[in-house]
Amino acid sequence: MANIIRWDPWRDAMAVREALDRAFEERMFRPPVPFGPWSEGSMSVDMYETEDSVVVKTAIPGVKADDIEVSVAGDTLTIKAECKEDEEIKRENYLRRERRLGSYCRSVTLPGGLVADKAEADYSDGVLTLTFPLAEEVKPKTIEVKTKK
Repeated sequence: MANIIRWDPWRDAMAVREALDRAFEERMFRPPVPFGPWSEGSMSVDMYETEDSVVVKTAIPGVKADDIEVSVAGDTLTIKAECKEDEEIKRENYLRRERRLGSYCRSVTLPGGLVADKAEADYSDGVLTLTFPLAEEVKPKTIEVKTKK
């Protein structure tokens, strides 16, 4: 005797959902991973404040200082860098090529009260360090409290 199964319109929809859940659990569909440390917009930036300045650091390995451009427009800091080919090697001779060549750009918003005209830039060991002095009116001031005798 044949088994009769009652038709359920939601059974097919649930089967599709379960298949998608399994696919994501098994990592079949992975989100795109940035290629290397310099994918678009992913040039890592550290920014911290000292007593008299704001310091911005970013690692830009393999780039010459002449190929780095730093600009400030309003409160936006923009760092552009270009990594160029060192030597000509034929594509078929590569065993592995992971270094990325090309132009890269990153913009970040700076806190207010900086003197951008007096900023200093230092590039050594592949790390760019930008130091923006705080304006005098923004620096914390200590007021001594006195008592009357």
